[in-house]
Amino acid sequence: MSTHAARPYILLSIGAAVLTMILKFGAYRLTGSVGLLSDAMESGVNLLAALVAFWALSLAGKPPDAEHPFGHSKAEYFSSGLESALIVVAAIGIIWTAANRLLHPQPIMELEGGLVLAIAATVINGGVAWILLKAGRRFNSITLRADAHHLLTDVWTSLGVVVAVLLIAFTGWTSLDPLIAIAVALNILWTGGKLMQETLSGLLDKAIPKEQIQEINTLLEDYQNQGLYFHSLKTRMAGTTSFISFHVLVPGHWTVHQGHDLCETIENAIIEIIPGSQITTHLEPLEDPRSWEHPMDYR
Repeated sequence: MSTHAARPYILLSIGAAVLTMILKFGAYRLTGSVGLLSDAMESGVNLLAALVAFWALSLAGKPPDAEHPFGHSKAEYFSSGLESALIVVAAIGIIWTAANRLLHPQPIMELEGGLVLAIAATVINGGVAWILLKAGRRFNSITLRADAHHLLTDVWTSLGVVVAVLLIAFTGWTSLDPLIAIAVALNILWTGGKLMQETLSGLLDKAIPKEQIQEINTLLEDYQNQGLYFHSLKTRMAGTTSFISFHVLVPGHWTVHQGHDLCETIENAIIEIIPGSQITTHLEPLEDPRSWEHPMDYR
């Protein structure tokens, strides 16, 4: 994937964050609801996260250079890591504000106008999150997926707050406002924890998905049936780039040209399966005992 192709989606996220933050703060000013205030605070976090994501995608899109021969694709993990941390910080801030309101309840004002603004912001976030999630899956971008999940948590936050405000209007139970805000904050904490786990996994060079490894194995099995052999298959992911390496064992009487042609054919076939992947093959003679010294596979 070209990370430049993903940047317009982040610009869309930035625009949505600015608009929804304005709408939600307007809803809070009208109603005085701490739930709506916490919702507006999360939109502020969304804006900061989207700006960081735009920077990360810009850096990840740079070509390899002398100091970074494998490229800059891991820059995306800085974005998702910061975003998960911001989600946690936002959740703690919401709990703190809600706890204070729980101790000092206040009535809800101008309910109708505030709800209209909050619902409008929720619809915007939901639409943008859906677009980003589809783009993240298509481009295999953890940055877009992280931003989409962040916006989805914002959608659930907003829905919870809207329900709470409506219940308060019908029942007069002002304590529901901070209680719902706390419940939503706990859900946000859970989402941030999952995102942090995915980020750390990527920084530790997690293997490519098992489905893709199985496709590679199926491809190599066709050649093994022809008397060739493969071992030491290792894979890792760095942002949107997949790195794959393995040893190719061929008859010792083959020419360099024959071995090279085989490796090129196999590498191109794998790139068809995993577009944009970087593949390293090591050619060895079948008859040499040293070719079998390290047959470790990570399949």
